[in-house]
Amino acid sequence: MKEILNTASILDVRTPGEFEEGHYPGAVNIPLNELPQRLDELMEMKKPIVAYCRSGARSGMAVSLLKQNGLHEVYNAGGLFDLYNLNA
Repeated sequence: MKEILNTASILDVRTPGEFEEGHYPGAVNIPLNELPQRLDELMEMKKPIVAYCRSGARSGMAVSLLKQNGLHEVYNAGGLFDLYNLNA
């Protein structure tokens, strides 16, 4: 996963408030509940896409949704702290 992070789009699926409290550098914030309406935007993002949230639950749902809609290079990094640990 660490190698993927160097070339991936990083997707934060938490709420805007959570994002403002701290986020992974360069991450794009699209809350989980907005993903269905913003699929076109996601289709145009650089691949692969690595999603994260607070615990990994919402990002897991996001990955499933994106895969169901034709995006296959998507990965669940878990929570924000998990993502930082992957890059350590």
